[in-house]
Order: sequence, then structure tokens, then C-alpha cells
Amino acid sequence: MEIYHNPRCQKSRQTLKILQDAQVDFEIRKYLENPPSKDELRDVLDKLDIAPEALIRKKEKLYIDEYKGTELTDEEWIEIMVKHPILIERPIVIEGDRAVIGRPPENVRELFSAR
Repeated sequence: MEIYHNPRCQKSRQTLKILQDAQVDFEIRKYLENPPSKDELRDVLDKLDIAPEALIRKKEKLYIDEYKGTELTDEEWIEIMVKHPILIERPIVIEGDRAVIGRPPENVRELFSAR
């Protein structure tokens, strides 16, 4: 398992605790310091089975100031998230060919049943 984690985010910390309490093996990716590439982001979106725009944090100031109401292609949204990883919804937990967004944090438990 891998978690796209932002230590400053309460939901991300709660999801991390669920993983720790479940005693599963996982890696932490501080995605703000180590942003995903376009290919990695495409892979995560495929595993989440959502469109790129659905992964955007729409309450983020950067989104409101620069992108709200803007019509962009999927590829343009991916480029924006790679350039501004703060806009990526968090946390994301990935296992194999599946991924979930930890909002609410309990969503991560869906991945445990697939083990």
C-alpha cells in the first residue's frame, strides 16, 4: 500500500492512523514534496476510476483564484495537478490496481477487504 499523505491535513493523519492500527505494510508519499508525474497521476486516476477534475480540491485558494469556472481537458487538469500538487485531493491510498480517497478516512478499509 501507498498513501499520498499531507501531514498538515487532519483527514490524511486520520487515514494514516487507520493504516497503522491495521498493521498493514505501506509507504508514505509526501506528495507535496514528491509530486506524482503525469504518468503516475494517470495511473492513480485509473485506479480511482474518476476523471482528473474530480480529484481537484475545489475549496483550495489556488483553485478558486485561478481555475474556478474554467473548462479544461483531462490532460490540462493532470498538468495542473503535477504543477500544483496542493490541488490534489488527499489522502489517496493505493493498493495494487485499486485506490480510494480517504474522505472519510474509513474509506481506506475498502482496500483491506481485497486482501
